[in-house]
Amino acid sequence: MIELSGITKAFGTNTVLSDISLKLQEGSVTALIGPSGGGKSTLLRCINLLEMPSSGTLKIGEAQVTFSEGRRLTRPQIQLIRQQTGMVFQNFQLFPHRTALENVMEGLVTVLNWPAEKARSRAMALLEKVGMAHKADAWPATLSGGQQQRIAIARALAPSPRVLLCDEPTSALDPELAAEVVDVLAQLAREGTTMVMATHDLRLASQIAETVIVLDGGQVVETGPARALFDAPTQERTARFIATLKSAGTAG
Repeated sequence: MIELSGITKAFGTNTVLSDISLKLQEGSVTALIGPSGGGKSTLLRCINLLEMPSSGTLKIGEAQVTFSEGRRLTRPQIQLIRQQTGMVFQNFQLFPHRTALENVMEGLVTVLNWPAEKARSRAMALLEKVGMAHKADAWPATLSGGQQQRIAIARALAPSPRVLLCDEPTSALDPELAAEVVDVLAQLAREGTTMVMATHDLRLASQIAETVIVLDGGQVVETGPARALFDAPTQERTARFIATLKSAGTAG
């Protein structure tokens, strides 16, 4: 359902992704792990074109785009990709002047031109799904980080994207609030939502993901089933990184 072929991303002379090729199946949950600066977030942002790859090919469903230096994508090409992705950011990025309900409705009304009542019905159903219907009229500033992130997840799901992209969805939260978000994402996984998540959260990656991809230095170091990779990584770099995650979890 998602296919990346030879995706490379450079900022000037700094290459942050180098020849990434992956195939991710519909209904699958994939975790991107690896050291900070390894390319996880950049890869996510390339999938929904918040960052434009320098070269390579990206395919989501029937939409396909090829990148090269000096070539600019048309707005319709970009929209064909973006309308199939929903993005959950590390720091929520809710609109502070909109209620929880209005945050979820916003894209449906302003981008997809849904009638307000239809958007309101969809938004309430999603707030119910993430356990936030009782906070529909609350302002983001009055909510905990875990509550804000659950609303952000509902907002990302509103247009029914084919894939949900999560960039460190629990890293800004303390363990108790992070657990709320893990529970919501686990439920979405059980329902067959296709997800790709960049995370340092070992619990999130091991409990929810079927496949783990290890990125370091902009390259895929190792990939495999989550349980096998966490229990018995084949690469020394992967083993060292997982050991640091386990140590951090124990310390916390």
